[in-house]
Amino acid sequence: MTDLSSMDAIRAACRDLPQGDDEAARAAAARQATLTKPPGSLGRLEEIAIFLARWQGRAQPVLERVEILVFAGSHGVAARGVSAFPAEVTQQMVANFAAGGAAINQLAGVAGARLSVIPLDVERPTGDFTCGPAMSETAFIHSVRAGFEAVRADADLVCLGEMGIANTTAAAALAAALFGGAGEGWVGRGTGVDDAGLTRKADVVNAALAFHGGALADPLAALRLVGGRELAAMFGAALAARRLRIPLLIDGFVCTAAVAPLARLAGHGLAHALAGHVSAEAAHRRLLEELGLAPLVDLGMRLGEGSGAAVAVLLLRAALACHNGMATFAQAGVAGG
Repeated sequence: MTDLSSMDAIRAACRDLPQGDDEAARAAAARQATLTKPPGSLGRLEEIAIFLARWQGRAQPVLERVEILVFAGSHGVAARGVSAFPAEVTQQMVANFAAGGAAINQLAGVAGARLSVIPLDVERPTGDFTCGPAMSETAFIHSVRAGFEAVRADADLVCLGEMGIANTTAAAALAAALFGGAGEGWVGRGTGVDDAGLTRKADVVNAALAFHGGALADPLAALRLVGGRELAAMFGAALAARRLRIPLLIDGFVCTAAVAPLARLAGHGLAHALAGHVSAEAAHRRLLEELGLAPLVDLGMRLGEGSGAAVAVLLLRAALACHNGMATFAQAGVAGG
């Protein structure tokens, strides 16, 4: 049982993280070398198969139990005009998820994944982080634990997603806190704000950086002070996946910012993660580069909801179809193996 009862306990849980299974990865690589194709000819599909082998601990990985976890939260900073949509859309979209009407419902079905939507006090916004903490320690710990406990130990793959009006602003503030720079370098158009809205977002981020100052140097504190409940929950889920040795597929800018503190707290904290895609949100590519993550797809998506990760599941399935289903040179009677 992982102790997540305090900030210090969460910080301790981020240290001494389990590593992947090198033997399984070597066995998967050896199998790749025997398949009926020139070495390396399937490119990243080969790398994906070996990555999954490492984190599932088996030379021939499977994707029988794929979990998509979408966390929803409301943000007090939305009142500062940083979104093109009103704050009540968060709750309305949670209802849409439940009714099966959102993009992620369709994509989860195509990906063969089980979708779970976890609303986190969506009727109660977080604090305005330009003049106070987004969350108290108690609220933050509750959200981290909600994310941690949402991960099933028998999952073959966990995908993360989110919903929360104004959460690209929170993500930009968190990215700036973790990696430096001003708001202008991290904000994007999110739900589609105009130029004036973009300026407001940058001003809000800069105000948060100035208000919290040196307290943001601690990655965990930064997540609490300028993040949101859904960001804290995604962090918790990423931590759970790592401690359970489950491969993780992350979504767009908000999701990447949410799990970034794990990499800052532990040098290889995201070794179990793949970036599902790079979104059209301006700073997502920069954030992925800071984390050393190469996105699997680039489709100009900026929806959130775990949609980019869900699309990337199809690539993972393609990788395993080849890895597990292809004949070896010996089986096929083909020379060259």
